[in-house]
Amino acid sequence: MTATDETTSPSLSPRVAIQKIGTSLSTMVMPNLPALIAWGIITALFMPAGYLPHEGLAGLIGPMIHYLLPLMIANTGGRMVYGERGGVVAVIATMGVITGSDYLIDQINAADPGGEPLGQIHMFIGAMMMAPLAAWVMKKLDRLWEERIPAGFEMLVNLFSAGIVGFLLALAGFFGLAPIVNWLMALLSDGVAWLINAGLLPLVSILIEPAKIFFLNNAINHGVLTPLGTGESSQTGKSILFLLEANPGPGLGILLAFTFFGARAAKASAPGAAVIHFLGGVHEIYFPYVLMRPQLILAVIAGGMSGVLVNVMLGTGLVAPAAPGSVLAIMAQSARGDHVKILLSILVATAVSFAIASLLLKLSRRTDNDLAGATAKMESMKGKKSSVAGALTGADGSTAAAGAAGAAGAGAAGGRGIAESDQELRAIAADHPDDIRRIVFACDAGMGSSAMGASVLRKKVRAAGFKDVEVVNRAISNLTDEWDLVVTHRDLAQRAYAPTAGAIHVAVDNFMNSPRYEEIVDLLKRREAGEADPEPVGPAPADAPAEASAAPAAERAAPADGSTAVGEVDQSADAAGSGEEGAGEPIMAARSITLHGTATTAEEAITESGRLLVEAGAVDPDYVDAMHEREKSVSTFMGNGLAIPHGTNEAKKSIRRSAMSLIRYDQPVDWNGQEVEFAVAIAGQGDEHLTLLQNVAMVFSDPDQVERLRAAETEEEILAIFGTD
Repeated sequence: MTATDETTSPSLSPRVAIQKIGTSLSTMVMPNLPALIAWGIITALFMPAGYLPHEGLAGLIGPMIHYLLPLMIANTGGRMVYGERGGVVAVIATMGVITGSDYLIDQINAADPGGEPLGQIHMFIGAMMMAPLAAWVMKKLDRLWEERIPAGFEMLVNLFSAGIVGFLLALAGFFGLAPIVNWLMALLSDGVAWLINAGLLPLVSILIEPAKIFFLNNAINHGVLTPLGTGESSQTGKSILFLLEANPGPGLGILLAFTFFGARAAKASAPGAAVIHFLGGVHEIYFPYVLMRPQLILAVIAGGMSGVLVNVMLGTGLVAPAAPGSVLAIMAQSARGDHVKILLSILVATAVSFAIASLLLKLSRRTDNDLAGATAKMESMKGKKSSVAGALTGADGSTAAAGAAGAAGAGAAGGRGIAESDQELRAIAADHPDDIRRIVFACDAGMGSSAMGASVLRKKVRAAGFKDVEVVNRAISNLTDEWDLVVTHRDLAQRAYAPTAGAIHVAVDNFMNSPRYEEIVDLLKRREAGEADPEPVGPAPADAPAEASAAPAAERAAPADGSTAVGEVDQSADAAGSGEEGAGEPIMAARSITLHGTATTAEEAITESGRLLVEAGAVDPDYVDAMHEREKSVSTFMGNGLAIPHGTNEAKKSIRRSAMSLIRYDQPVDWNGQEVEFAVAIAGQGDEHLTLLQNVAMVFSDPDQVERLRAAETEEEILAIFGTD
């Protein structure tokens, strides 16, 4: 198999495809589980058969499960695809699905008044289907007109386009998706009912237990069991479906068997793993033990079937999902009167799993226990580093060494590295085979440096034909772990690494003409062509500090999601002082241009350029102090003789309006070892200055245009070069 095959084949694997679906479903559901748990507590306490029946508080049960929870899932799913803007459209569209489902059920009940009325179907699956689709549609439509919106009409277009698209998608959900989801839910419900009535429900463990080992359970759990179980619980007060996957007994039996009959590292680590599994609810910690001895899958299946059988016989269930699968969480969600019965099912599952696993271990002649290798295999199947692997590989001295080596390799594969050269970029990129579609430039304030760099790289990316690759900028303080590739100044690289664990990281020391830009474009071309990343010529990059990590991007046409597009400033900071003072003033006026600066040092140049902003009425005097403070953290030298001094993120409260000033120096100023001929100071409050800032970036990336700036004899010529005349 070639390196290219290794890179591309996982996308064709059914297991990987199901894992990705499960991960997407899990990502939508998991953040909202606290609301589902809260609903479970309310149901257990205040429903008519609850611990504290209360007619008024019981009124929360129906609206929460029918409207609140699906809409929360929809918002999360929309934000996954397209930030806050996607979340809003997803919620509107999902409301159409919910209403459409209710309407169809009302029509069916009205057509058969003598039959058993159908109950409401809670649109968990509808939300998980509609939300990503709606956000994706909004994202694609925004791209059609993002560069065609006339200046000043951005807000009007963005607001009305989202409202109209949301309206149309709500209609599509009402008439199109709602009937499909109703049919699907009815089919799944009938299937589960048939299994229960036929006494065959324990057989689902044949599917669920191996699926857990291969990390396929999320698709089953969040895609089927949680929606069906929630619907059943809302009608009967509990559901056995919540116990099919959450029962910790099968895994506990495996770990106890290794505790008594294992060898070496596996025996030493099993007791601690059992505590984490049973009380912490982290089931994946027992997966490596099964992978070491694949025949043990029989033990977990038998244990799972036994636990389900006991629950079926005793009629037990949980009020809401138990997350994580800890015995403590299970007890908290157990229906009234079912606590002892459910504990019995866990005990039986543990005993059966332990008995079979112990027998298999004693019959096996193998004494080797490659726990580190099995853990690495588990992480490979999971697709990322396990958060609990250290509890296994650090069990004893020998395994600790292997674990350290494995952790180092997994760390590199997880994005532990910051590329400052072509060979480092290739080495890091080789461990990130996924497509690169979202690139973010990060700097301290998200105002100037990152906007300039984003403009330059975006132009190169577009020129290479990559119209769907987003290049945006953002303040480091607003980074989240959602980007494919992160670019920042080398002095800020470690700060940007921390909140963005999953991305490729690239550090530059010149925002205008860094060679890293061409290397990033080359990387995009290789990925587009399906080519493997070439092996680095030199050593791989050292791992970044433990506190560092990586992140994804946002959309230019969606300022509501908190991200910023090319040349776009992060608008999440304090917007104080955004009144009408200075309204109508140009971003860069002739009076804010000095053709012959007098400063001889970088500090003097910052003060000189900041004073022009103060005199223009754009900033308060303390903004100049913030400009000096910003320079202490990282240089604002951009390359090609340009520096763009500006304030810190916290200083935005001192900005009255967006403005820029320019000073040209006849004798270059020493700017931390670099020669600066032009200082362009920036005060960005909203996004009014961004078009001009893009023009500045384009001018300074063109040597001929820089020469024109040097030769300009009037302020008007400067403005003409920047396209503001």
